Amino acid sequence: MSKQVLNVDDVYVSYGPIKAVRGCSLSINEGEAVAVIGANGAGKSTLLRAISNLVRRQSGEITIEGKSIGRRPPHVLAKEGMLHVPEGRGTIGGLTVWENLRLSHEGTNNSEPFERALERVYSQFAQLRERRDQKAGNLSGGEQQMLALSRVLISPPQLLLIDEPSLGLAPALVDEAFRLLRTFQLQGTTMLLVEQNARRALEFAHRVYILQQGEIVVEGRGADLLKNLDSLQKWLGAA
Repeated sequence: MSKQVLNVDDVYVSYGPIKAVRGCSLSINEGEAVAVIGANGAGKSTLLRAISNLVRRQSGEITIEGKSIGRRPPHVLAKEGMLHVPEGRGTIGGLTVWENLRLSHEGTNNSEPFERALERVYSQFAQLRERRDQKAGNLSGGEQQMLALSRVLISPPQLLLIDEPSLGLAPALVDEAFRLLRTFQLQGTTMLLVEQNARRALEFAHRVYILQQGEIVVEGRGADLLKNLDSLQKWLGAA
């Protein structure tokens, strides 16, 4: 039986009077790819931010391998093996590609020499080698996504949280992003994916949770939900 990596139990998050996440519970087993989908404003990104302690939860418990994350700050969780790639990719525009990669490596407990990890990135993303001295903010959208995903290669995480990997990408680059995510998953990376493109998420994920107004309204196997995608549109809006 697979080991449980993440458990989210009855979590609530509010922004003032707005209840963004309401009683959400989910779990992910080792090596599993799980997706959270829903319309814009459903609370998907807030849920990810709660899991990585980027926003404070009002109540509920979140555990990694049975241990509560408590109030440990995001950089501590990163050193413990959680990698959060936020919407907008989370690269630092004023730093070069090389500096972004170096910072990602230093933010983990990876004992592998940086240059060796860097070569692994460059073997997958040849364009980043060519752009190594270029500021990340001057990269194309596709190159910025490559840089964001390269953080997984620099130091493979125990748990990957990734928010909207297809956002703003051309169709061919969307295919490439999901191909890379599948490669990471096949190599054993456990991941929680938030994605506005419901069809791609259902095709990709083992299991899927649908959020509506901060609540989980549907959960099931991705392949099963994909067969009934039309019937899910009342919860997905334009997704």
